[in-house]
Amino acid sequence: MQTRAFRMNLNPGQHAEYRRRHDEIWPELAQALRDAGMLDYRIFLDEASNALFAVMTHEDQHGLDALPGTALMQRWWQYMQDIMPSHPDASPVSVDLIPMFSLTPG
Repeated sequence: MQTRAFRMNLNPGQHAEYRRRHDEIWPELAQALRDAGMLDYRIFLDEASNALFAVMTHEDQHGLDALPGTALMQRWWQYMQDIMPSHPDASPVSVDLIPMFSLTPG
């Protein structure tokens, strides 16, 4: 099992819309994430800065790296592009976070 974390941002005033869209996440996208090896995926908001912090846990052997090339993921990115900074291909601007500390069950 592996964990990844990254940061994205929302455009000002888009907190409620981002939540609404994720509360109504397309079932086929949720299934594609699970099928690719996603075990847990959480996104947190810092309202003061509009920063989103995502943490995902996935299987060691996974297909997550192939998802950006799928029509489904590209459609989702286009759907989200109007509420968050995005690249020309509609993928969200994101920065990988560097692990600094972990407290594991002992």
